[in-house]
Amino acid sequence: MKKVRITQVKGLIHSLPKHRANIASLGLHGIGTSNEMTLTPAIQGIINAVRHMIKVEEI
Repeated sequence: MKKVRITQVKGLIHSLPKHRANIASLGLHGIGTSNEMTLTPAIQGIINAVRHMIKVEEI
């Protein structure tokens, strides 16, 4: 499986509660925070839901 680094680039003000929950489930707590994860189908689905708020890089 591929590893990816996910970085939050947009704030959560005026975002939907489900988007806030998705960001939290990715382990992100604020703008500029990042987390390295294994890319699974579940993680890919979360990334697709909040792709406008994060930046994804392959490691």
